[in-house]
Amino acid sequence: MLPAILAYFEELPDPRHHRTRLHSLTNILGIALCAVLCGADTWVEIQEYGKAKQDGLAQWLDLAYGIPSHDTFARVFARLKPETFARCLYALTQQLATKMEKHIGIDGKYLRHSFDTAADQGPIVMLNAWANHQRLVLASLPVDEKSNEIKKVPELLAMLDITGCIVTLDAMGCQTAIAAQIIAQGGDYLLALKGNQASIHTDVRLFFERAIETRWEGLAFGFAEETTMEHGRLDHRRCYQVNLSTLEGTWADEQAKWQGLASLVRLESERVVGEKRTVEVRYYLSSLSGNVGKVMGTIRHHWGVENRLHWVLDVAFHEDDCRIRKDHSPANVALLRQVALNLLRQEKTCKNGIAVKRSKAGWDEAYLFKVLDSCERLDSRSQI
Repeated sequence: MLPAILAYFEELPDPRHHRTRLHSLTNILGIALCAVLCGADTWVEIQEYGKAKQDGLAQWLDLAYGIPSHDTFARVFARLKPETFARCLYALTQQLATKMEKHIGIDGKYLRHSFDTAADQGPIVMLNAWANHQRLVLASLPVDEKSNEIKKVPELLAMLDITGCIVTLDAMGCQTAIAAQIIAQGGDYLLALKGNQASIHTDVRLFFERAIETRWEGLAFGFAEETTMEHGRLDHRRCYQVNLSTLEGTWADEQAKWQGLASLVRLESERVVGEKRTVEVRYYLSSLSGNVGKVMGTIRHHWGVENRLHWVLDVAFHEDDCRIRKDHSPANVALLRQVALNLLRQEKTCKNGIAVKRSKAGWDEAYLFKVLDSCERLDSRSQI
């Protein structure tokens, strides 16, 4: 079972000098992955997991030199290039995913305790591509403090097959070049507008405000609304969509800048919690035309990257509390957690949450085999 997963790591260049290698890179990654699946969050915990499970691990790995020390794990993950490791994650996820995905949400997540004051290093951001319907991390790239998310989005998009998919990004990704890339790769976009695109944001806001004041006189528009009640919150959403094809070229200049731009969207979100009522209005640019209900649903589902990925990483994997911070270690361990999360999500016999699944994998070796079995059927080496 395990070798099918390890095949994805065999092409990784070992960052260590060959004369100093005692444990193979695949051994180190294999032990670390199993340990993270079973609840380990620190280098010492990973080492202790390996010692406790050494007899079982020896069935798959050459442990002639025993279990690596926690310092060995730390040094290897600090030196391993995260961009290369990220491509292994993508290759693995491609085999776990189906071709049915229609919505990919892209968002960044801070690793809040990855800062290192002594080394003058700020917290690292992981830019994640989330398959909403399949609940999988499709790909992820680290953003160091000398760069920004905007520069990494094109690189992340280039890794993905987005043909026929709707790609959603928050205001950070609302850029003409990113819109053009999504269209060129065969996808559609739904981009949130905020102050970073002040001119068009103002134009879109004023357009909708005038339309509402005049009761949409002479305008064709789509409208959908929904009300949900969850966790003591009452949410009511109203979505308006105007197709630019009905406006007789008045937005031609913007369409020339924003490749594929087909509609403008306004979403009104009203939330009631107890006696408190809040109203938020957001605006979007989209290459989608028609089917305003689909647009509203896509906007809502974009937050799955926060609720079903980032929140789970914090709660079930304690990511925000992790103090691993040296060199490339924070990004590489974040990628390892995402591999573990994808594998745990694929295992369906246990109906409990991810935190319980991690514990069960540590208690029950047979269950760990089931989690790892997600990749057993794959001829993974031919897919890398």
